[in-house]
Order: sequence, then C-alpha cells, then structure tokens
Amino acid sequence: MTQENGILLSTAYFAPVRYFSKLAAYPEIHIEQHEHFIKQTYRNRTVILGANGPIPLIVPVEKGREQKIKIKDLRIAYDEEWQRNHWRTIFSAYNSSPFFEYYADDLEPFFQKKSVFLFDFNQQITGTILEILEIPTQLILTESFEQIPDNCANFREKISPKAHRNGDDPNFTAQPYTQVFSEKFGFVPDLSILDLLFNEGPSAHTVLMDCFQK
Repeated sequence: MTQENGILLSTAYFAPVRYFSKLAAYPEIHIEQHEHFIKQTYRNRTVILGANGPIPLIVPVEKGREQKIKIKDLRIAYDEEWQRNHWRTIFSAYNSSPFFEYYADDLEPFFQKKSVFLFDFNQQITGTILEILEIPTQLILTESFEQIPDNCANFREKISPKAHRNGDDPNFTAQPYTQVFSEKFGFVPDLSILDLLFNEGPSAHTVLMDCFQK
C-alpha cells in the first residue's frame, strides 16, 4: 500500500480495469459527486472488445440550457434505445466468453430498467460489480468539490479513455489475461471491467490485485 489511505475517483460507467484495481486495493474510495459533467470520459462511457476491435458504449445524457450541471444531477436521456443497443453489443462481443452466462442475469437488468440520474445508475453498477467480485471496499460520496480528503490521492482526471489525458500512475500495470479475440488483436489492456469479468470470472479479483503495484 502507498502512503495514501484512499483514492478520489470520478463516477464511471462499467469502469475500466485500472479503476477497479483501485477499488480492490484501497479500503476506502471517495467518489466525486459535486463536479461538473465532463464529456468524453468514463463518466458516461465504457470500452469493450468486439470482433472488429475496441467498441465505445456511450450513455446519452440530457442537455439543458445550463451546461455546468453537477454530475449527481445529470439525467440520462432515452431519446434513443441505447440500453438495447448496448446489451446487444455486449452480448455479441462476449456471449462466447467463459463466464458470460454466469453473470448475464446480474447485469442485464441495468439495460432494462430506466434510471433517472447517471450518477445513481453508475453507483448501482459499481456496487453490483463489487459484490460479484467480493471486494469489500467502502465507497464514500464527497461532500463538496475540490476538497480532497486527507491522505487521499486525487484520480478524478487521471483515468481517461483518451490516452493523452491519462495521468502518471506508478501503482498500475496492466496484467494480461485471456480475451475472446486475443488471437486476432493480441492483449488489449484496460478495457471495461466487463471484459475482465466475462473472460476471467472469479479470477478477476486476483487479476485486479496483480495490476496494483505497491
């Protein structure tokens, strides 16, 4: 463990492996709920691996007149059938993976029920994944913005789908694991937790711990 006792993270939609490696390694995780929504981040997108390569899945959000809206107040948009499209894409990518059928019943409801707020939706997903992986970390919601808890590393902007935005992270090294399309693409690191879960099942927790470098 590093000198920090916890990590401050943004909310995330089926967050990537690096994000979950923090959840597995630290006893306390602070989740930012008072920041303004930032586009093109994991806050409303995830990246899985399909037959033609990485696929971004984006949750559409409502656009009000006031763009500077707190993430906890941001509503999900349902003008398009994104839930059905996401699940179809996930099914197509992972239905042949070793553990898809094992976890599908736990995850498919997220693509059926219509949640109102993105933040709540993400928290429910993250909580379910933590239960599946038997990760006991405590998630603590921030009380205000820019107030970083004592002995807590700020990673709100350091885990990004944009490679040039990723911050330095000496505590993470992607550990290869078997992927459905590895023969075609080789190992693709730091995809959605869905990729690790469907491919490795109960061993996913061990992979996450191996990714964390003390």
